[in-house]
Amino acid sequence: MPNDCITYQNSGYFSKLIVDYLDEKPELKPLYNRFPKIENFKDQIEEKANNFNSQDHLKRQVLVSELEKQYSNFEVSKRTLDNIQLLKHSNTFTITTGHQLNLFTGPLYFLYKIVSTINLCKKLKLTYPEYHFVPVYWMATEDHDFEEINYFNFKDKKIKWNKESFGPVGRLSTDGLGEVFFNFSDELGSSENANYLRELFRKSYLEHSNLADATRYLANELFKNEGLVIIDGDSIELKKLFIPFAKEELLNQTSFKKVTETNLQLEHYKIQVNPREINLFYIEDQLRERIVFENEKYKVNSTKIEFTTEEILSELENHPEKFSPNVILRPLYQEIILPNLCYIGGGGEIAYWLELKSNFEAFKVTFPIVLVRNSVLLATQKQVQKADKLNLTWSDLFSKQTDLINQKTRQLSKFTIDFSEQKEHLKKQFEQLMDIANQTDKSFIGAVKAQEAKQIKGLENLEKRLLKAEKRILNDQLQRIALLQNELFPNQSLQERKANFSEFYMEFGEELKSKLLKDLCPLDSNFSIIIL
Repeated sequence: MPNDCITYQNSGYFSKLIVDYLDEKPELKPLYNRFPKIENFKDQIEEKANNFNSQDHLKRQVLVSELEKQYSNFEVSKRTLDNIQLLKHSNTFTITTGHQLNLFTGPLYFLYKIVSTINLCKKLKLTYPEYHFVPVYWMATEDHDFEEINYFNFKDKKIKWNKESFGPVGRLSTDGLGEVFFNFSDELGSSENANYLRELFRKSYLEHSNLADATRYLANELFKNEGLVIIDGDSIELKKLFIPFAKEELLNQTSFKKVTETNLQLEHYKIQVNPREINLFYIEDQLRERIVFENEKYKVNSTKIEFTTEEILSELENHPEKFSPNVILRPLYQEIILPNLCYIGGGGEIAYWLELKSNFEAFKVTFPIVLVRNSVLLATQKQVQKADKLNLTWSDLFSKQTDLINQKTRQLSKFTIDFSEQKEHLKKQFEQLMDIANQTDKSFIGAVKAQEAKQIKGLENLEKRLLKAEKRILNDQLQRIALLQNELFPNQSLQERKANFSEFYMEFGEELKSKLLKDLCPLDSNFSIIIL
């Protein structure tokens, strides 16, 4: 089977904004700091070093101390421990990805995000050996969209956690996951890989009391040998570093002004997120609601909680853990507390990061390089053999199914299902009629034009009828093509957005991770097709 290159731009699965960003369109240059090329990281390192170290020389100590605290009850690999300690040093920088606390990692691209992050650190170390690079997974513990994370798909079955959730999901109790464990366990069977997955789920969710700890355990088990460092931003000590920025947001609504200005420059694109006047939530264990400013008071939306200006600033100083950045401010918070060079995310994430540079400049924080994560299509040897027998290329399989079936029908038919030649012949005949029409009464011109349109439409209908008839004759072969595409693109969507890693781990075990770590090139903007 041809190993043709499927670029992100030509895949059909990325927005116009991301396609133009990857094409380095000059009109987008003001929206990012540096494009993700290996040679651009040198200047990024120097800028971040000056900005990060000059702001607060104690920041690294706070970060390391908090990470040691967060990992205190976990079994940590030497590589991860070493990476945490390296963060004390001014020549150490992070590469960061973030993700929601999806049940059992959620979709496959969770793995791709982290592997992209790990592999970029390795590549940077080879290129700039005088520096250290630490892969970081930022857990989205303060999110509250529980319905987005409370399930995963396993072999076309939805494994779902039914529970009410109101506050930050990271603080959510894992009570009730026993039933989910038994449902999942029943689907697994008794192979060695099945037993590994069963124990991984059980230890992650039944031996930890909240979703943040469960997710940390899970990600740590999967990637501890690669030195991955996992951070929870829902922390008093880390939030203290954010106080001056949250104060600026409350008093001057800087983010709203700056991001609104940027979004006006993006009028030809779909806007990913819109800022609010205040981009902060007020959080407690069962509460995460927006802070709004109304009638000279700061109010917590949908509650009776309200503050004067003096009171809310006092609350911020005394209880910074109760203030949570939304999607507009979370990137700023992350870059304040981490010596970060690059953020790696999916197309949707990078789209909203491109709205934020002017806000970073207003707060005098270095804007990171933003990199679209690796995207992957996993295929088995058996599926590749099927594709070969059906004379399918990867480009074929990435096509929309209706286009693919029409294209293959035309290729397989013994007829030429294209009436362009007949249409051209017909148009020439009507050109002659039009010459006559132009020499007689003008009413005849309209009749000629109407008849031409009718005849062309008739040929188009005949072409469609012939295509439909040939589809019936070629039905068996076309069904095999559709079936294979549906295996690789479930629900005619990207596999990485639907399937869970466990489905592939069941069959391939550790080979899945080792192939990803070996084959994914983080700065490559082509779909990676990995054959297992």
